[in-house]
Amino acid sequence: MAGFENYAEEAEQLEIEIARKGVALNIDWTDSVQVRQLARDALDCHLTPVNYPPDTPEEHARLELFGLIQLMLTVMRESAGENIHTHGGTVWKSLAHALWAEHALRAENPQV
Repeated sequence: MAGFENYAEEAEQLEIEIARKGVALNIDWTDSVQVRQLARDALDCHLTPVNYPPDTPEEHARLELFGLIQLMLTVMRESAGENIHTHGGTVWKSLAHALWAEHALRAENPQV
C-alpha cells in the first residue's frame, strides 16, 4: 500500500510558489500564447555548465520556476498513479493545460 500523500495540499503550495515566480517574471496566466511558450521552454530546459549558474535574477527565477513545474508534473503523475486527479487553481490549470498541449504536440510530432 502506498504511503499517504496529501496531493491537494502539495498542489496548493506549489501553485503559490509558481504564482510568485510568475509575478517576478511578469507572466500573465490568462495569456495562452505566453503560457504555452513557458511550457515549451520548461520542457526544453536542460541544465549544463553553459547555462548554470544563471547570470541574472530573472534567469534565476526562471530556472526556479522550471524546477517547480517539474515538481508539479511529478505530483500530477504520482497522484494519477493512485487514481487521484490533482489540480489547483487558475495558475495551476492554465499551466497544466499548456504543458499537456505541448506534450501532446510532441507525442504527435517527435521532431518538434
